[in-house]
Amino acid sequence: MSAGFGRVEPQGSSRSSDRLLLAVRRAGRRIAHPRIPWMLTIPALLVALAMLAPIVYLIIRASEAGRDIWPLVYRPRTWMIFRNTLQLVIAVSATVIVIAVPFAWLTARTDLPGRRFWAIIAPLPLVIPSYAGTLAIIGAFGPRGIVQKWLEGPFGVQRLPEIYGFFGAWSALSLFTYPYVFLAVRAAIRGLDPSLEEASRGLRHGSWSTFFRCVLPQLRPAIAAGTLLSALYTISDFGVVSQMRFEAFAPAIYSQYRSAFDRTFAAALGLMLVAFAILLVVGEGSLRGRASYHRLGSGSARQPALIRLGRWRWPSLFFVTFIPLLALGVPIATLIYWIVTGASGGDKLGDLPRAAVNSAFVGAVAAIVAVLAALPVAILSVRYAWSRFSRTVERMTWLGFALPGIVIALAFVFVGARYLTPLYQTLPWMILALVVRFIPQAVGSARTSLLQISPKLEESSRSLGKGGYATVIRITAPLALPGISAGAALVFLTVLKELPVTLLLSPTGFDTLATDIWNATETGRNGQAAAPALLLIGLSLIPTILLTLRADRMTVQPLVQTGNR
Repeated sequence: MSAGFGRVEPQGSSRSSDRLLLAVRRAGRRIAHPRIPWMLTIPALLVALAMLAPIVYLIIRASEAGRDIWPLVYRPRTWMIFRNTLQLVIAVSATVIVIAVPFAWLTARTDLPGRRFWAIIAPLPLVIPSYAGTLAIIGAFGPRGIVQKWLEGPFGVQRLPEIYGFFGAWSALSLFTYPYVFLAVRAAIRGLDPSLEEASRGLRHGSWSTFFRCVLPQLRPAIAAGTLLSALYTISDFGVVSQMRFEAFAPAIYSQYRSAFDRTFAAALGLMLVAFAILLVVGEGSLRGRASYHRLGSGSARQPALIRLGRWRWPSLFFVTFIPLLALGVPIATLIYWIVTGASGGDKLGDLPRAAVNSAFVGAVAAIVAVLAALPVAILSVRYAWSRFSRTVERMTWLGFALPGIVIALAFVFVGARYLTPLYQTLPWMILALVVRFIPQAVGSARTSLLQISPKLEESSRSLGKGGYATVIRITAPLALPGISAGAALVFLTVLKELPVTLLLSPTGFDTLATDIWNATETGRNGQAAAPALLLIGLSLIPTILLTLRADRMTVQPLVQTGNR
């Protein structure tokens, strides 16, 4: 017999050799592919079934039209909406990478002045609701906005150029979603093994060559995961594209649900959006590859030497100042301006403390449930990536983030009103819908952290007699805590801002800050909308800042690519 299992030269009886070869191959498969424990399979299966609910609803609704649905789907306006959405996704995805990767690198590995401060500021645009932020941007830079009024007196400017359409939607979505990529990439950068870069420079590669040949390939999973979140947010967003008057899937579906008595066409558009999301998820899986990223040898983590920016110091400082100024400073300044002018006009503030408590409670519970549900899925996708079941469940979780909130909300209304009446319009039912909507954020963050944990640590735990459950609780979960915490923070922040699910599924009289903002903007009371918007931003700032500070204090185990699984 040869040294490898690929070829076996027959010795004596061919039947005996065949049986021996078959036994060896089966043993190899048993060693390479251990059985997936039930404590991961059952929770992951429940998550997958929950994710299927909105899609089943869309299929039932669309099938009611029979063959009459195809003329509606193939009409020119439908494909124009698809083309617009595709162009917007490509533009936003490219832009957030261009913004976030340099931003993360500058704050993590260079001598940028105040780099820790900018690391805290960079993810804060996540705390701004996209519909409120876009309204503020239009109020500031619109044709008859605040800037135009400032310029009218000294310069006689009567009207600024239009910002509506593709340019406005692309700009706003890029500014509000680049933190998804920034958080993932910066966490990955802080876990890189500096010895790889030192070896590259020892081979006389410069800083640029080292970054593109050594560092950037190791950041590929983080870039892919963050960009996927940004892309899925883009195709499911309703507030930005609606206010910027850009025709895309989400407002088209919403218009069909609101204006048409027959909702089958809206369901067909929803199914097209699901297909779009599947293509994005499959593309992300191909982009991130199947490599593992953890340490091979022993040793302790150490901080790499900071890279001196030299003549790039001040251009870099301008870059990290300009982006947050647009994404964070302009919306907050506009909201403060509206509060002042709205208060002088006699606008009255609502019951903000009660709405703030309701928002915080729902966000916290949804975040806890989401990370508990996401951990088994993330472990399956990393430790059992060879399994088709694991890959399918993980990719199914991303679909909830791709569907517009209005579709998920109406799916839960449909199921709750018809089949689960006791749960309909209760807090648990609303929280379940929010978890389905935002569990991809928890899965993506947990998966990134698990990629950095060597499986040898878990194998050592099992060799000492610890079972799978004890290994997850004592070894895997504590080491993955940075990613789990980041996922919980992302879910908490996005639940605070979620509008359609809250509007349609919240119990009677259960108001949140998001619903207060929407109700005020619907009636044109900007001053009254600004107060809950600023309170929502302040409520979201606290966990974001604490999470960023904690991440900076934690030591992350260095990474190295170990080859294909």
